[in-house]
Amino acid sequence: MKNKMLKKYAFLAIIAVLFLSALVGWNDSQKAAAKEKERQPIIVQGPMPIEAENFAKRLKNVKEEKSGDFVFYKGTLDKYPVIVVKTGKGMENTAAATAVAIERYNPIAIINQGTSGGHDPNLNVFDIVLGKRTVNLGSLKTADKEDGQGIDPTAWKPMDLMASEGSAGEDPNAEKARYYEGDKDLLAAANAVKDSYTKGKIVEGTIGSADVWNNEVDRIEWFHTKFGTSVEEMEGASAAQIAKAYDVAFLGIRVLSNNKVNGGKYNPNTAAANQEYVYEVVKKYISTKPSK
Repeated sequence: MKNKMLKKYAFLAIIAVLFLSALVGWNDSQKAAAKEKERQPIIVQGPMPIEAENFAKRLKNVKEEKSGDFVFYKGTLDKYPVIVVKTGKGMENTAAATAVAIERYNPIAIINQGTSGGHDPNLNVFDIVLGKRTVNLGSLKTADKEDGQGIDPTAWKPMDLMASEGSAGEDPNAEKARYYEGDKDLLAAANAVKDSYTKGKIVEGTIGSADVWNNEVDRIEWFHTKFGTSVEEMEGASAAQIAKAYDVAFLGIRVLSNNKVNGGKYNPNTAAANQEYVYEVVKKYISTKPSK
């Protein structure tokens, strides 16, 4: 009788140990899943397919999601969550895509990257500009002229739409450009891997954005002088503005695909070259984050 009781207690003890082991294992897996979920992804934006899809192909375990016209390629890089967003061209598309991405995925950082046209005569096709600053070149206030007095774009003033909640056009304090500063940690990561890029030089500068394609050299030189722009494109400032509103780290990285001011001809291969470099930037930035 005593032996039977001992066997019974031993059996129950084994069952209890197995149950506790299973429970501990389940808790560990739950904790690991929760920790993975807590890791905020890095967003990499590209306006056109040639500016986004090359990067997306380098991610692992990619799943594609859509919202409106925006495409999100969710994957991992070095086991860290990275989402490539094909925003579409233009300020409105990019602002909307940025807001959707932030609300849906709660990113730790956003990199807006792609091609651009040169404003600085010292920059050549395949050179890359890190956006120490990004500015909206389309937010302008014209001079006050009457009928028949003509048009003078060189007299137009920058207009800061974020200066106040009142009328920016009537507020003299709004007659200045608003610059969005690139995140210092993203800039540090970008500078740390500059030597990995061999197709051109990499400089810090000012990225200008607007829904305008400037082909007038005098106009380009005016922006370069008045706003300090290195390049122009059609997306970055709107992404920077939304990122700022949500307090998300932001950096623009733009490669020169052409430069009107020094005769640099358009080369579409610059889009892929830029993504190769941005890939190294993201890897470096990930390496600075705590491992799971």
